[in-house]
Amino acid sequence: MTETGEGSRPGYSSEVELRGVGHGKREHTAASPPPPATDAAVLHSSVLDTIGEEITGDALPEGHVLTLEQIRERFGVSRTVARETMRILESMGLVRSRRRVGITVQPRASWNVYDPRVIWWRLSGPGRNAQLRSLTELRIAVEPLAAGAAARSASAAERDRAVEIAATLRALGEAGDLDRFLAADVAFHTLLLQASGNEMFGALADVVAVVLQGRTQLGLMPHHPEPAALDLHEAVADAVAGGRPRDAETGMRELLAEVRHAMLPLWEPGTRKG
Repeated sequence: MTETGEGSRPGYSSEVELRGVGHGKREHTAASPPPPATDAAVLHSSVLDTIGEEITGDALPEGHVLTLEQIRERFGVSRTVARETMRILESMGLVRSRRRVGITVQPRASWNVYDPRVIWWRLSGPGRNAQLRSLTELRIAVEPLAAGAAARSASAAERDRAVEIAATLRALGEAGDLDRFLAADVAFHTLLLQASGNEMFGALADVVAVVLQGRTQLGLMPHHPEPAALDLHEAVADAVAGGRPRDAETGMRELLAEVRHAMLPLWEPGTRKG
């Protein structure tokens, strides 16, 4: 039993509209900027995604050397676009540029594994199942504590908002409106992380957003939300609103245990759901 929904490709839209979820506001779901407007920027994004996916998918292994000229010729882009692509990949820890050596693919230990775009590339590649396991275990470690902290630290407006979004999740889930369900689900988990009063938890909001979007886009979610998942979202929201940290933590832990249970067949092929 898991959360579910459908939405835009993770890491590529900066916000999604939640009609009926909170006074017509727009909720931010990922760290990436809005889609670039210029042709050069669009090409740059395509080059970046292709090379990023090749590095994280081991098609370009550690130690492989790239050059700006190779990139320019392969993709038919300007040297400026090639250089900017390498600059961004270097900021993510995927490559390192050195004089007389070139641009060298770095070991996985150097990667910024919390970057939403790196997460999506890894979810799109052959290491998808291992990445899902790492991300789910991260959520299990962090989100129950964040929910408990939110029950202690959230403002009155945040408490009301949690209840409002949980009710919206119920309505959207039962109606089968999966696009808006995903948007509301991202908003719910983001709210609790940010309302925890712990800036380290809050900084993981974009990571969780990409995970929720990625699982949906990769076809790893059921077509309809499980009733138990809707119940648990409402239980967590009620505990946060009522200032009951232990109940909020327990509810979130149970919700994520269901997520983990649904993922087990991917990590352990002999495991059956149910």
